[in-house]
Amino acid sequence: MATQTTTLLVIGGGPGGYVAAIRAGQLGIPTVLVEGDKLGGTCLNIGCIPSKALIHAAEEFDKVRHYANSSPLGIHVQSPGIDLAQTVRWKDGIVGKLTGGVGALLKKNGVQVVKGWASIADGKTVDVKATDGSTQRIQCEHLLLATGSVPVQLPSMPFGGNVISSTEALTPATLPKRLVVVGAGYIGLELGIAYRKLGAEVAVVEATERVLPTYDEELTKPVLAALKRMGVVLHLGCSVQGLTDTGNAVRVRSATADEFALPADRVLVAVGRKPRTEGFNLESLQLDTAGRALKVDDQCRTSMRNVWAIGDLTGEPMLAHRAMAQGEMVAEVIAGHKRRFAPAAMPAVCFTDPEVVVVGQSPAEAEHAGLDCISAMFPFAANGRAMSIESTDGFVRVVARRDNHLILGWQAVGRAVSELSTAFSHSIEMSARLEDVAGTIHAHPTLGEAVQEAALRALGHALHI
Repeated sequence: MATQTTTLLVIGGGPGGYVAAIRAGQLGIPTVLVEGDKLGGTCLNIGCIPSKALIHAAEEFDKVRHYANSSPLGIHVQSPGIDLAQTVRWKDGIVGKLTGGVGALLKKNGVQVVKGWASIADGKTVDVKATDGSTQRIQCEHLLLATGSVPVQLPSMPFGGNVISSTEALTPATLPKRLVVVGAGYIGLELGIAYRKLGAEVAVVEATERVLPTYDEELTKPVLAALKRMGVVLHLGCSVQGLTDTGNAVRVRSATADEFALPADRVLVAVGRKPRTEGFNLESLQLDTAGRALKVDDQCRTSMRNVWAIGDLTGEPMLAHRAMAQGEMVAEVIAGHKRRFAPAAMPAVCFTDPEVVVVGQSPAEAEHAGLDCISAMFPFAANGRAMSIESTDGFVRVVARRDNHLILGWQAVGRAVSELSTAFSHSIEMSARLEDVAGTIHAHPTLGEAVQEAALRALGHALHI
């Protein structure tokens, strides 16, 4: 077995792993990155990027179908159709460009990429089996674990055949006539809405009593209304029991214990993700855990010296931008910089229609923390830009301390509000007060004016409501 040595060995080429490797390369740290599949990980290949591409294609097709009927804009389209195979090829083209770009950046910064599956021998030794069957051993001073996460399966309905995860949902060969989505979290709703806009009949089964149960109810009301307008059928407070004997329907039990069958040509199970801890002999290190995830400190150190972990492997929130920030930090700590991972703000975006953004504390979270806060909401119905793009549902909400007006959180729901998340994060990271945002001139007409107006309203003098 061939053996090589390096200072930093990264297992996993997703957003966390490749960013850590690039930054380490920039800092002159000899670095090897091991990836068994494709660079970019879940996010670039079967997650964030392809899902947003499919969502965009679905939105455009839905828009054309809307214009095929009556449009107040005076636009008319005849006989709209969609070539699903071409849509998938277009999506795959975007993924290919981005993953190719990652490879080029790693090469540019002197990172050696080893294609193969890693198996940990000890905290400083990893064996890598290549696709051709050959094995090499890599010894390192620092080991960084960035293996990501995998979809959670239901014991009553494991993946296979017509039961799919988000991975298969992003590369459909055909469009199902009837899709049942299990789980009304952000993954289930994002893809369920996309399939509905592409023309499928969609039913969603959720064990809790509302959609997007991890978000506060005020934010989810516009999403719930949109789902009903689209014709997405919701079965809330219901649990899935498995497929029927014929395999063409899902057995569902309601809160009253009544059981019924939902016809389904395809079933998307989207009940969450779990850290990828199996398949690479991680258990041999006997690292401290926090539930299913690896336990790390504020520098992403595990319980073993010079073994680090980042991203989904370390638990919630499972966000690509969190993994990237952690990866950059680890590289800098290894290089001797004084860093720790303690962000004041961590934006989370749900790309439903309408979109949902949460940064910092909600009113309920601030109250639970014992803080005396004020909150104010500005509706997009009073925003000129929202009117001009036919999207007046939703609002922007700010949460701030009552005593000094320090901003603690932002929430928004509406079309394209994901683009406001940066402004939200900036204000919290820079310890802005309501007066700072209210006194900043915002361009007109933009959705961003709702941010300023929310701050003004919290101060008691909103201008346009």
